[in-house]
Amino acid sequence: MKNIINDLLTGKDNQTHDLGRWTWFIGFLAVIAIAIYEVMQSKSISLTELASALGIVSGAGGASVMMKQNSEPEA
Repeated sequence: MKNIINDLLTGKDNQTHDLGRWTWFIGFLAVIAIAIYEVMQSKSISLTELASALGIVSGAGGASVMMKQNSEPEA
């Protein structure tokens, strides 16, 4: 499991940690944590709003990784 997370959060060389991927991961976890909190507090959640938030985080994260792909250190 640790190797999988390391591969997801590092650049092409699998050694250099990537700030864009870390913020993407933290943003995704934050949306999930807030959704869990809302379910615990109000016993309901809008799936449309959750899907929109996850889509925005995923799209922004994917775009940020794509824009900087040429500046990553080579393997």
